[in-house]
Amino acid sequence: MRRDVFHAISDPTRREIINLIAHQPLNLNTIAENFTMSRPAISQHMKILIECGLIAVEKKGRERYCEAKLEKLDEVAQWIEQYRAVWQQKHDRLDKVLNKLVNKKRKDQ
Repeated sequence: MRRDVFHAISDPTRREIINLIAHQPLNLNTIAENFTMSRPAISQHMKILIECGLIAVEKKGRERYCEAKLEKLDEVAQWIEQYRAVWQQKHDRLDKVLNKLVNKKRKDQ
């Protein structure tokens, strides 16, 4: 199964893992301690994040440290950006309609 960054961030646990390591690398045990699920379940989430390129794992002595590779989230930002203009136009049209209604109500009073 081919996984991408959208698949990786679709799960709340994986998003929380990314949040945990966004500011500093953490070892696997420290990450797992933040969740009530089993270690194998966390390992599965980690596997997906690694496959999608959102996490890199580096071995330091006996520990494995996970570091977030947030530049992969640019794919999501680029995808969202294409719709930003569309939504901005819709909001602008709604603002115009609402302003007309408010102005009409003021004139009628």
